[in-house]
Amino acid sequence: MLPAALKLLLVVQFAGLGASQEHQQRVSAIRVKWLEGQPHYNGGVTFGLPWSKGQHLANTTSFSATSTDGVPADIQSWVTAYWPDGSLKWTGHAIGPSDVGSEGYNIIASGPGNNTATRRKAKRASGIRVNDNPDAVQVNTGKITVAFPKSGNALISSIKTSSGKTVGKNGRLILRSQSGTADDDDAGSPSQIKHFNFVSQIYNTTISDGSSVRALVTVQGTHHLNSSSAAPHKDWLPFTVRFYMYANSEAIKVVHTIVYDGDAKADFISGLGVRFDVPLAGEELYDRHVRIAGVEGGMLHEAVQGLTGLRRDPGAKVRTAQYNGTKVANKSTWPKTVSNRLQWIPTWSDYRLTQLSPDGFNLKKRTKAGQSWLKIPGGTRAGGLAYLGGPTVGGLAVGLRDFWKKYPTGVDISNAATDMGSITMWLYSPDAGPMDIRPYHDGLGQDTYAKQLDALEITYEDYEGGYNTPYGVGRTNELSIYAFDSTPSADKLAALTNHTNEPPALVAEPAHIHSTKALGTYWDLPASTSGSNAAQTIESHMDFLVKFYQNQVEQRRWYGFWDHGDIMHSYDTDRHQWKYDVGGYAWDNSELSPDLFLWTYFLRTGRADVYRLASAQARHGGEVDSYHLGNFTGLGTRHGVQHWSDSAKQVRISTPVYRKAFYYLTGGDERTGDLIHAVLSAETGFFLVDARRKVRDPSVIYKPDPTALYLDFGTDWAGIAAAYLLEWERRGPRWLEARSKLQTTTRTYPTLKFGFVTGEALYNSHTGAWAPPPTDPQNEGVVSVSHLSAVFGVLETIDELIEHDASVPQSFVDAWIDYCVYYGASKAEQRARYGRDFGNLSLRQGHSRLTAYAARKRGNATLARRAWDEFLNDNSPDELGPGDPWSTVWVRGSSVLAPVEEADWITTNAAALYGVAGIENLALVGAPMEGRRGNGTV
Repeated sequence: MLPAALKLLLVVQFAGLGASQEHQQRVSAIRVKWLEGQPHYNGGVTFGLPWSKGQHLANTTSFSATSTDGVPADIQSWVTAYWPDGSLKWTGHAIGPSDVGSEGYNIIASGPGNNTATRRKAKRASGIRVNDNPDAVQVNTGKITVAFPKSGNALISSIKTSSGKTVGKNGRLILRSQSGTADDDDAGSPSQIKHFNFVSQIYNTTISDGSSVRALVTVQGTHHLNSSSAAPHKDWLPFTVRFYMYANSEAIKVVHTIVYDGDAKADFISGLGVRFDVPLAGEELYDRHVRIAGVEGGMLHEAVQGLTGLRRDPGAKVRTAQYNGTKVANKSTWPKTVSNRLQWIPTWSDYRLTQLSPDGFNLKKRTKAGQSWLKIPGGTRAGGLAYLGGPTVGGLAVGLRDFWKKYPTGVDISNAATDMGSITMWLYSPDAGPMDIRPYHDGLGQDTYAKQLDALEITYEDYEGGYNTPYGVGRTNELSIYAFDSTPSADKLAALTNHTNEPPALVAEPAHIHSTKALGTYWDLPASTSGSNAAQTIESHMDFLVKFYQNQVEQRRWYGFWDHGDIMHSYDTDRHQWKYDVGGYAWDNSELSPDLFLWTYFLRTGRADVYRLASAQARHGGEVDSYHLGNFTGLGTRHGVQHWSDSAKQVRISTPVYRKAFYYLTGGDERTGDLIHAVLSAETGFFLVDARRKVRDPSVIYKPDPTALYLDFGTDWAGIAAAYLLEWERRGPRWLEARSKLQTTTRTYPTLKFGFVTGEALYNSHTGAWAPPPTDPQNEGVVSVSHLSAVFGVLETIDELIEHDASVPQSFVDAWIDYCVYYGASKAEQRARYGRDFGNLSLRQGHSRLTAYAARKRGNATLARRAWDEFLNDNSPDELGPGDPWSTVWVRGSSVLAPVEEADWITTNAAALYGVAGIENLALVGAPMEGRRGNGTV
């Protein structure tokens, strides 16, 4: 939960920020457009906008909005980031639903004297109304009123429509678990397994400040043992659930987060869901409607008591009304051959859809518990939305985003023939069997560091007992709830299904984002070099890589509760299969920054398909690949067969660099804000987890000390620096500390004789100061250069820090540029500068962007040519070049399980570095020269 200070409305004064009158009077209009064109349905949207340094001051700026057709729109605005001078760096905005067809909105920022805010005050008064009482929070959007208790089991006690109908009650979380799982070779174990049922237990409910267009209610708690469970169990699986509501909207967006805090060998999740009761009393059984989303907009049309297909016909109007979901005429008007025999027509009280794979779902229904289930023809990929209700009492729809992509999932509609039905959306379906997240092997006898390092040589897995744990990893799911006075049309529900899975997004034009420098100066628009054939080739190659991974996600079925959002690391050419089962070659876990490639590629192109792919990575990497509890809090896990199986726990994986664009573009997504802030805990993690415990020089005795942590500047400090920069920008609770530490680092790091070439040094986590490493206590100069130091966002973080803070000393900048120059220099040049060379370094293509950065900063054309030579002529395993096929082949028949598209010359390491370096080289030094290869030219 972000502190209230991070959600200051722009009309509130921010103390201590000075301003010139000239800046205060500025007026700007920024256009935002729909990411994928005008949506069919918009229940309210939140988005972010960047601003140039000094353009608008936070304490004097207000906002208004019009559609691109000129129609005024209500807007709620807040600050998500500040430049050091107190001007706006990023702002978040909320706009409610609108029936006006428009390509987007114009957002107008203005200073004192502009009366736009006053003019819109009367209209805002009809927006959201919030009552924060001692026992509950109540939010009235104008369309629905939602009550959130501050204690007990129900996160939502009631949902009422504007007409006063209660269409949802007792919204709570459901958790089922068991103490073991029946292995195939252990037939006697099932009788020993204990089963548990839990419900949500609330310990904190809060409402966001300044709710006018959007209200955010945050509920925190844990899962508490249901009284019906026979065996005891502690409360566990803490949750944070956020509910977003917009003025004049019937929709509620839900962001549901859990953190696993159980024992993987004893706490097996067997069902995880969200359940709502739906009042149905007074609605005729034949007027009670069940709708379940199917494939590509399809919808199951059912009634609890069916009037179609009978031997005796009630009439076309009756049948059509029931099918369409409108109220059926009074039964006294029906033929008596039907109305007198209603008691013989079965009532179907329960419906169940299970999506146990990304390729198929099953459907069934039954009359009541104790009776058999009747199979309904299923399909491939269900839309993940269900509705229960009627034309008189109203109804409720609940949807789960990425329903089939996050299988195994499910939907239950229960007790529909009683006065109180229910909808359960299963985030993990009970029909799937227990979730097994135990380690995938027993250690294989690796009981010493020597054995573990030897095993690393064959499977590339860095194993260590106790480190391969899911304890502390999280998962976030997004749901939508829709309330209705009467059963909506199937077309409306189909539109809501699409809205749930691809919620509309508003984004600024790439040219505007680039002009502000709010996300660095290391990227530019494709048009900047479009006149060059060489640049066009690189652009086409990057487009190829993006589409290739999009297709691989689908063809290789990189889906699932824990897996959705990740991609694989390396390819097995013999099996025509990604190395899903080979140690460190399986799940990528953001290795070498594919996330950074995708986000930067989106910033410069504005492509919707890239945004969706990158957003899934942002949700996955920050949750599943990172830790939120325990000794590893703030750290992430290196690539492996399971997302948490590798023993390398480092901030290079959890670094906010991979989630920064997503955070700001979404207007400050609150869960992502939590993740960014949590990375600050990595400083404690460094003290508890020695990242170099297996490979340190035996002569170095390392004593973990918060005032002298032995860190690498790239794989360790860079992630912390990114987190501190965000904390400073956002004015978070530790922003003064963050600013002080970053500024102390920029003053003290250059005092190391060899600057960044020192590689590892002692870091004071209390102050941010650096001191010589224990291998060089007299600071005589030590050379320790790693190929990994600069491939996890350090260039991008340093560039953004320099752009953000004008007080960064030139000595720090020079030390960084020296590293950029000499990483790719000849060994002779390295020896001449540092007394020894750097050894045989790899990832030359990925590091070419460092050379380009130095070329740009020093205006050096020779370095610019060298940068392109490094990019185009790397010729190592982790590079892609002009000589590669840049095409795929299909593999079919008995060689593979299913037909797949293959590019066996691609590794994700190479793809990520090609993309990041290609984008940055083009931006920093322009297109490569046309002509010969071998001298930095194509």
